[in-house]
Amino acid sequence: MERPDQLSVRVLKYDRTEYRRWTARLSQHNGSLLVLDAEFEYGVQHDLLGAIESGTRTIEYYWLNRWYNIFRFMNDENVTRLYYCNINMPPSLEDKVLTYIDLDIDILVQPDFSYQVLDLDEFEENASRFGYSEEVKSQAQTAVKELVSMIESRQFPFIENASSSSVSSVVN
Repeated sequence: MERPDQLSVRVLKYDRTEYRRWTARLSQHNGSLLVLDAEFEYGVQHDLLGAIESGTRTIEYYWLNRWYNIFRFMNDENVTRLYYCNINMPPSLEDKVLTYIDLDIDILVQPDFSYQVLDLDEFEENASRFGYSEEVKSQAQTAVKELVSMIESRQFPFIENASSSSVSSVVN
């Protein structure tokens, strides 16, 4: 039976083909911010993250007006294992389906807040392949700069001891 707080998350490529899909629980909706609680339904092998076991919990932060989202991977003790940021077009929420277009660039953030910007080559390849507009390319670069600034200044949600349910007035 479907829960009333359950959403589907759909990730699309720029040509609107579906890339990934999963279900999550909406834990907060505050202004433009949606906070989802999810678990990996099946194990995944990731190039940088290694094995992501079935049942791995993520807290996912989506803003309906921002060009990125942030996944907070939790360990078995409910402590942040790492953050994984995706550059994407602003998501839409319709009929319990959150959909966004992935723009390839990612930022991997360790618990000590050191970080790596990833997949710039994939971004360039897909910008050419799919014909990203100049606005999309510019917004993606701006999103990277904004995320780096948030990481370096420890802005929400990059606060190690923050409760997963605490959302301040900085969310909009």
